[in-house]
Amino acid sequence: MLEISDKTNLLEQKSYKYSLQDIPDPNLYRDIYPYDAVPRIPFNHRRVPMGMPENIWITDTSFRDGQQSVEPYSVEQIVELYKLLSRLSGPYGIIRQTEFFVYSKKDREAIRKCQELGLRFPEITTWIRASREDFKLVRNLGIKETGILVSCSDYHIFKKMKMTRKQTMDYYLATVADAFEAGVMPRCHLEDITRADFYGFVVPFVNELQKMSVDAGIPIKIRACDTMGYGVPYSEVALPRSVPGIIYGLQQYADVPSEMLEWHGHNDFYKAVANASAAWLYGASAVNCSLLGIGERTGNIPLEAMVMEYASLRGSLDGMDTTVITEIAEYFHKEIGYDIPVMTPFVGRNFNVTRAGIHADGLLKDAEIYNIFDTEKLLGRRQSVMIGQNSGLAGIAYWINENYQLTESERLDKHNPLVAEVKKWIDEQYADGRQTSLSTMELETKIEELSFGRYRRL
Repeated sequence: MLEISDKTNLLEQKSYKYSLQDIPDPNLYRDIYPYDAVPRIPFNHRRVPMGMPENIWITDTSFRDGQQSVEPYSVEQIVELYKLLSRLSGPYGIIRQTEFFVYSKKDREAIRKCQELGLRFPEITTWIRASREDFKLVRNLGIKETGILVSCSDYHIFKKMKMTRKQTMDYYLATVADAFEAGVMPRCHLEDITRADFYGFVVPFVNELQKMSVDAGIPIKIRACDTMGYGVPYSEVALPRSVPGIIYGLQQYADVPSEMLEWHGHNDFYKAVANASAAWLYGASAVNCSLLGIGERTGNIPLEAMVMEYASLRGSLDGMDTTVITEIAEYFHKEIGYDIPVMTPFVGRNFNVTRAGIHADGLLKDAEIYNIFDTEKLLGRRQSVMIGQNSGLAGIAYWINENYQLTESERLDKHNPLVAEVKKWIDEQYADGRQTSLSTMELETKIEELSFGRYRRL
């Protein structure tokens, strides 16, 4: 059958129907995932069209997946982070939703306190076990949408659940029926989709979900979960590892609209951000992230990274307040006690700090030469240098100017006598065998001495 596509306005074939393949033994894709070797990336040289949705957004899992890898947050910490997320989201709600656990008294208290704030964004959703009692609990909390686990690879179906594909599908469909009965919108988390039989299980299952959705008059969201970080963003990669292929296939063969399609990835192979971007580019409206990328094993997609990616792809922040990213990082460090690796983009202590003297010389002339963007405007963080044996005169001058926040008329250049004196002292430190960078306190103390008190310790 031929139909005009709403996306392309072209006649397209709509006769693709995939039936459940209820095989007796699991398909573990051992040629791709040998387990005793690094997973392989198969190419089939088939391309799918790029088609970013009209609207894209970010969802958050900091209070669900994020809490599974750190000491659980207190109610007060969750409330403060929720308020920061709302500020970062901006007036248009680019960070649209965040999900919570509901099982403990503390979980429910955190939900209640966040609800009492009356903030429109991010919308509060939940994640639950697939049971009728849990759906009732969610409804009683005033939650309209909840995530439910529907693992879709044979690793989970055969090895974990000890079922056949048919038994698993029937169990999942009954669970979704319970959600409909409770009046809750289900968000089906297709766990381990990058090791799943896409046409033998995923597409037939999602097609059945779509039928149930129409009958119930309640929409269903589909979250494609790259649970092990196996997804690949490259063009012409074969399923099940192809992120473009997964997103395109869910739209083309299971009729999932972009606004109902979400990507959730992990960073086991350093591809979390690239995969999330690919999901947007090929048709998913939402990417699911966590603050600072905190999550299971190597972590989730860092939310702050996708804020920047959004701006890169759209050409605008659309009201998001990126200076809040720095406040979030400071809150994690000071209030939660989480140590952020110093080189982490956007939030690490040294992300816009340079040690190289030649770079510092460029910064002294114009910060734009070696700074990725105006970090002071966008993140509330001035470009800085770290002083060590390779800093040179320019690096020292730049450090003094920035550390003491000198005005344009007060700023020192690398020819200033004080800079030369400081450089002489630093050289002596390293001539005596020092290996580490100099601390702020050490530098300020020496500069106060060499400047006869003009520049005092701050």
